[in-house]
Amino acid sequence: MSQSPAGPAVPVPASAAPAAPPFVPMSWPATLGYIGASITIGLTQGLAQGFVSTNIPQIAGDLGATTTQATWLMAAFMIPRASMPLLLIKIRTQFGLRRFAEVAILVYLAVSLAAFAISDLRSAVAVQFFAGMASAPLSTLAFMYMLEPLPPQWKMRLGLPMVLATVATGPMLARVISPALMGDHGWDGLHFMALGLAAVSLGLVYALPLTSAPRVKVIAAMDLVSWLLIATGFGGLTVAFVMGSLHWWTDADWLGWVLALAIVALTLAVVIELHRKAPLLDICWLVSPAMLHLTATLLIFRLVLSEQSSGAPRMFQVLGVTQDQLVPLFALISAATVLGGLALIPFMKPERVPLFHVIALVLIAAGAFMDSHATMDTRPAQMMLSQAMIAFAGSFFLAPAMMRGLLSALARGPNYILSFVIVFLSTQSLGGAIGSGLFSTFINHRQVLHLQVLREELVAADPLTAAEIAQRSMALAPQIADVAQRNAQAVAQIAQDAGVQAYVMAYNDAYFLTFLVAAAALCALLLHLFRDWLAARIKPLSSSTPTHSEPKT
Repeated sequence: MSQSPAGPAVPVPASAAPAAPPFVPMSWPATLGYIGASITIGLTQGLAQGFVSTNIPQIAGDLGATTTQATWLMAAFMIPRASMPLLLIKIRTQFGLRRFAEVAILVYLAVSLAAFAISDLRSAVAVQFFAGMASAPLSTLAFMYMLEPLPPQWKMRLGLPMVLATVATGPMLARVISPALMGDHGWDGLHFMALGLAAVSLGLVYALPLTSAPRVKVIAAMDLVSWLLIATGFGGLTVAFVMGSLHWWTDADWLGWVLALAIVALTLAVVIELHRKAPLLDICWLVSPAMLHLTATLLIFRLVLSEQSSGAPRMFQVLGVTQDQLVPLFALISAATVLGGLALIPFMKPERVPLFHVIALVLIAAGAFMDSHATMDTRPAQMMLSQAMIAFAGSFFLAPAMMRGLLSALARGPNYILSFVIVFLSTQSLGGAIGSGLFSTFINHRQVLHLQVLREELVAADPLTAAEIAQRSMALAPQIADVAQRNAQAVAQIAQDAGVQAYVMAYNDAYFLTFLVAAAALCALLLHLFRDWLAARIKPLSSSTPTHSEPKT
């Protein structure tokens, strides 16, 4: 679905991007060490994010807060994640990769230690905000450590799928190990795990230094102004979509003000960048048809993958499935995510990107369609195959899309990499928040509609309803002697089951909508490929047609 931006290469001044040092082959032990460091750092970042989103209800209990209030922890962690990498790229170029790595991991270790000082919700939100800010460089470090020992021909083919699969596995793996950690030590267990991983990562960073390119002063004062506006805009969008479905969009006035502030900040950033001689982002390139197409592709991909992060776990929570019972499901999802990245390695080539996207969309559409037939009796075992297909498709889609975008940016010049990175990260970070918010909003809306229909059908005069009340009342006879109380309890049980049934029907609607979106994207991709094939066939025919000149008079 992603296409390369066309256009002539833009000359880049020597000072804009320093030349990379020549590649020096490493020994096998050193190569495995750097790859192991990349996996460790990537999992450290992913687990830090997953620990928060997975255990919101349990953390709320430890802090004496409601689940809605505790959701601010997830919002606080995500706010700096979308915009920090934009500034970190220039910081890395100006101050050197080695110093960047050492300082970044030290800051993350300090924040991990600060987590033990949490005493209430406010301190927890503050620590999570700094944790999100400190974890942002870890994704970059995971990339750098994976690419460092690989020869140029293997950086895209092997390094890119592996590191993206590792980063994507972290939040899912957090659901596998969280129940054991929370059961033994509560939230402190998660803090000890995060601190231990940070300490191991610190040792790896100092033991395995990265090769630094020559430092170049690239940060200008207006870069900071633009970044602050972009950070404000991205942060406002994150807060609005994370909290919008919980407070409901029309019931909380502050949600509208947050969205308005985000739009104004992003608009000002665009105006400033358009009038700069050396902009932080090349807005004209970002709004070109090819880049808009790539952005839409990545955003749609994140939206359909929200089915896995916001769908199955929350549906099983409604059905009374505990976190312990979800461990096998998310262990399989984690394995499928890794396998999706590994499956790309033998076939990773730019010309095969459309084929990878076709396979991924087919798997997502099939998995979502299978999930759309859930019932109140559905348990994790019934959704293992469909969820594994979607997880495999996630890795199978993302790495080729990023490779195509990176190659397109490099073709225009190294200074375009920054513009592509912000597109990629914003669609992933913001796309995840927007997708989760829209998914939850759709679920809540459909649940209300289904519940209204079910309540209209469940009238006492209906023979089936009356028989069900009588049957449940008889089952309650050993516990409740009074007939009126038994009937009232039976009616309450039926109403509770109706509410659960309405939620399951709403999730089925969301799964089916995901199937329709994936199927529509697949059809659009196939039509696009057919158009390209037809254009390639017509062009040689038109060029080979002889032209007859008219005789001169």
